[in-house]
Amino acid sequence: EDPSLERHFKGHRDAVTSVDFSLNKKQLASGSMDSCLMIWSMKPQMRAYRFVGHKDAVMCVQFSPSGHLVASGSRDKTVRLWIPSLKGESTVFKAHTATVRSVNFSSDGQSIVTASDDKTVKVWTVHRQKFLFSLSQHINWVRCARFSPDGRLIVSSSDDKTVKLWDKTSRECIHSFCEHTGFVNYVDFHPSGTCIAAAGTDSTVKLWDVRMNRLLQHYQGNSVVNSLSFHPSGNYLVTASNDSTLKILDLLEGRLLYTLHGHQGPATCVAFSRSGDLFASGGSDEQVMVWKTNFDADYGDAMKTQKSGSTVDGSHHTGVEMDIGIHRKKTKTQDSGRSHEQQEVEASLANTLEHIMGQLDVLTQTVSILEQRLTLTEDKLKECLENQQKIIQNKTN
Repeated sequence: EDPSLERHFKGHRDAVTSVDFSLNKKQLASGSMDSCLMIWSMKPQMRAYRFVGHKDAVMCVQFSPSGHLVASGSRDKTVRLWIPSLKGESTVFKAHTATVRSVNFSSDGQSIVTASDDKTVKVWTVHRQKFLFSLSQHINWVRCARFSPDGRLIVSSSDDKTVKLWDKTSRECIHSFCEHTGFVNYVDFHPSGTCIAAAGTDSTVKLWDVRMNRLLQHYQGNSVVNSLSFHPSGNYLVTASNDSTLKILDLLEGRLLYTLHGHQGPATCVAFSRSGDLFASGGSDEQVMVWKTNFDADYGDAMKTQKSGSTVDGSHHTGVEMDIGIHRKKTKTQDSGRSHEQQEVEASLANTLEHIMGQLDVLTQTVSILEQRLTLTEDKLKECLENQQKIIQNKTN
């Protein structure tokens, strides 16, 4: 079955720049040149939230792994962290000196990496909301930066036509991939963490192995590629191009599977949901579209089997088939009763942990918002007192 259009969201007043699903697929976030961040509900008849705060175009949005926070980067040089329902309150991160093009949470939700036209990549802590360090070897705008699934590496792509691989601990550039002949618009890690895909204005998508630093696959299109997203299985890749199309590539067979026409004008962004059964796209036509993946139905079943099993980790599913094999074997032994109970206990523990992490995110964010308000109140109070002093002085004079 071919991918099919499932939902269609209208509400942005300018080009859509970025889309991302929450963990549970109940919400979809989008950023736009209209300076707004929208959170759409996947439930029909539920209203969308429009978040206002950025002073200029929103270039990128992403949900935290727990789904309790949304990060956004903007042309106003700031990064904001939002609670996706609390009346659109947010805290502001300031350290970049130019447009912030890309924002990405580490898979543990503890750090954020951002990329900017100030030619730097910056890393921040989420809970302390502090800037940690800069990576600055690019010699032109940095379009995109991403953490590896294990959080040890960072990959960045730039208008200097390079893709750079960084070690997060040593903060050093381990390798530069220089094969692109145009600006590199977008880059991301394969779910396994062993390779990266990069998209560029030279109409190509290139896949490199990050262990051997060699080119694995090369797809030549006929239009600028703006964005890409890996299917959680790691077997497929979806791209968004200036010729208004979305293309789905089969990475195992190394060929183009589908070309989808939905947008009028350039398709600017695309992202798979974390279970892989949906993907969303945005375009210059101000539209956000949600598509049903439909291909690879077996993979969906595999995910379900795994969910009821021992691993409840929404961030990166690798070795799914292997896990299922293990579950089947376990149920065949006489020990099946206990091992199944153990699995359920582990699953609920992981769920509880995930929930606690999410709550912690929200608490941190709320405290931070309160601190901001307090500072504002203190400033106002100071102003009032100063004014009173002036009045008193004027009277005595």
